[in-house]
Amino acid sequence: MTADDLGAVVAHYEASREQDRLAGDLAELELVRTREVLARHLPPPPRRLLDVGGGTGVHAAWLLRDGYRVHLVDITPGHVERAAAALAGLGLTAEVGDARRLAAPDASFDAVLVLGPLYHLVERPDRLAALEEARRVVRPGGLVAVAAISRFASLIDGLVREFLFEPEFRRIVRRDLADGRHANPDNRPHWFTTAFFHHPDELHEEITDSRLDLVELVGVEGIAGWLPHLDARWRRDADRETILEATRLIEAEPTLLGLSAHLLAVARRGDD
Repeated sequence: MTADDLGAVVAHYEASREQDRLAGDLAELELVRTREVLARHLPPPPRRLLDVGGGTGVHAAWLLRDGYRVHLVDITPGHVERAAAALAGLGLTAEVGDARRLAAPDASFDAVLVLGPLYHLVERPDRLAALEEARRVVRPGGLVAVAAISRFASLIDGLVREFLFEPEFRRIVRRDLADGRHANPDNRPHWFTTAFFHHPDELHEEITDSRLDLVELVGVEGIAGWLPHLDARWRRDADRETILEATRLIEAEPTLLGLSAHLLAVARRGDD
């Protein structure tokens, strides 16, 4: 990852309100689904968790309230400041850091969450470095959870929000589909920033190449995440459960994994 790419990513997040991204109506689907998938695998509290790329503490907040001890690392100073200010009372500790070079000692955490860094590590060696660091700092047998953006996210989002009818966005999408490298050199609003979009098979391969044992790979939101007309349904308890059930039913279907905006891999470090 070049210094310019890193600077663009940090600037993107310093200028955005990441703390609001998963809040409100159907935007909560990603958060709810991530939480329920992790709950199937996390060790019971009060285990020690490392939240790498934890942003403003969206996941750290519910983990702390569930009784876990959480240390958050993020490359964006503003995120770390906001997380620390909001969650210090719940016991959060936080620091600015790089997923590829963690300060934590070997085998010092019971589980490691990598729910953002792979979005922006365009070069494969950088992504493997982040995964290998997660493996290093988790105890043998411990959980490593890894999120990625789907290779097909810009194509589908471009249709839903009609960006695809702009020639420049179509050029971006063609590049995304060709090699996963997403770029928005003119900083067009809502076209994201420098990123890497994974094919599901590619994420599986990187997990394995990092000497982690894959437990499951799921699509987080399914098709529901692309359907804004479901906002009103999400506000009603029974309808919300129907949306979640529809997502669960296809979460592991190999032919539909890439339909989700986000992928979530759950892996473990072997007892070596």
